Amino acid sequence: MLQRRIGKRVFLRGCLLGATALVMPSVLGAREYGGTNMPWAAGVANLPHDAMHAARFFTPEEYEMADAITARLIPDDDTGPGAQAAGVVDFIDRQLAGFYGRGQRWYMQGPFPEPLETQGYQAPYPPAGLWRAGLAALDQHCHQAHGQGFAALDGPTQDDVLKGMEKGEVDLNTTDAASFFDFIREMTIEGFFCDPVHGGNRDMVGWHLIGFPGARYDYRDFLHHNGAAIDMPPVSLMGRPAWNAQQGQRGTGNRKGAR
Repeated sequence: MLQRRIGKRVFLRGCLLGATALVMPSVLGAREYGGTNMPWAAGVANLPHDAMHAARFFTPEEYEMADAITARLIPDDDTGPGAQAAGVVDFIDRQLAGFYGRGQRWYMQGPFPEPLETQGYQAPYPPAGLWRAGLAALDQHCHQAHGQGFAALDGPTQDDVLKGMEKGEVDLNTTDAASFFDFIREMTIEGFFCDPVHGGNRDMVGWHLIGFPGARYDYRDFLHHNGAAIDMPPVSLMGRPAWNAQQGQRGTGNRKGAR
């Protein structure tokens, strides 16, 4: 992924289109398939995250480190804002603070032998535990190898460390580096393309990048666009800022009229 940074738009579009037209956070996938009840309930959805809330899972040090990692995976460049501007770390923080982070609907009993490549993630840590153990092990590795923590390293060195993790060449002792990197990459992409109601994709920068118009009611006119960008302002499940501003103005006008 890091080697293909110049092609950020192409790579991210491929990730998105290869999965689904609208990235669904892992937590929602768990809701859909995890039980016999309806996957939603009236009045329990989270409010839109304005990126001003305090972190809810990460410690300040973990938050800084996770933010630095995601910024190297999806950087700002001439195609547009990257992971930091999109608030990806806030999305990850919120997911890890909830039942997804606790692996509440995963089978988490042993044994935990060395898995085959086809078996996916096999470890005693739920997602939040993996992040906590992985960040601690990564920071320790960076102190030993480079004399300072990951967040303090320069960009090229950070890239080298992440490349080593991706290839499984970095020894993190208590944590499998490649598995941890896979988790980081997956959640970073989710946070960049999710609906902003989940805390990431701030200002819908991910959707602007690929020309995705968002959660609109009717797509019949675009069924055969073959992945081409759609030139329409993206819309979140909660609307879009221009609409909200218009509604606010109308509300103010109505109140003034009532007086």
